[in-house]
Amino acid sequence: MGPGLYIVSTPIGNLRDITLRAIDTLNAVDEVLAEDTRTARKLFDAYAIKTKLTAYHDHNGAARRPELLSRLQEGAKLALISDAGTPLVSDPGWKLVHEASALGLNIVPVPGASAMLAGLVKSGLPSDRFLFAGFLPAKKSARMKALGTLASTPATLIFYESGPRLVASLADMADALGPSRPASVTRELTKLFEEARAGTLAELAAHYATTGKPKGEIVVLVGPPEPDAAPTRDVLEAALQIALETQPTKAAANEVATRYNLPKRDVYQLALDLKSNGRP
Repeated sequence: MGPGLYIVSTPIGNLRDITLRAIDTLNAVDEVLAEDTRTARKLFDAYAIKTKLTAYHDHNGAARRPELLSRLQEGAKLALISDAGTPLVSDPGWKLVHEASALGLNIVPVPGASAMLAGLVKSGLPSDRFLFAGFLPAKKSARMKALGTLASTPATLIFYESGPRLVASLADMADALGPSRPASVTRELTKLFEEARAGTLAELAAHYATTGKPKGEIVVLVGPPEPDAAPTRDVLEAALQIALETQPTKAAANEVATRYNLPKRDVYQLALDLKSNGRP
């Protein structure tokens, strides 16, 4: 192995879901940078990995990066792992890789488990085109705005979500993306209580509103819109709010009307209604 920063994927639940190359890499580098050393220690103990293990996360990343980059420039071999799955996907490793890349340092991916891909292949939803949207905002207004920008995307949408926020997020997805959109909620992938529930967004929102907050790691997947499906009012309002932030009312309305192939007069009236009600 040559010097460089090795981005090593680790299991998302089942400890057997690690590649032989990943084990070889973790044994051979000078140091392993982990999001949480307690979580990483379970993996190290399972495979008798004795390499030095230190923490690299959101709270110490800014302080550690200069030293780590300097060592890489001097020829060190470092590995970066997250709590589970592939680093850089909704975790703090991106800044380190970004700065290492800017310096022309060697960055080596060691592929493996990924919750979003596991959820996609389990869901039964179209997999020829998909968009990973990560975690939605916690506040409803910001969440609806984010969903509005994704509503017409011709691809399966993939989100990460927490149990406590799942019910609210599904309800907002049903409003913003359309209640009849096919969807799947996958939970505890590769673990003992792995589960996938399919249905429309409205059906899933109603189910989890009744059953309560599920436990475990959750991936929500939403199928692409029907080609000729008309956007809901919530989708139009979200699109207009975004357009109105940077354009005059008429220009914003024309842009949204053209995007959704709708009468400009109707969309312009909706934009006027939004502004008269103080939105945005």
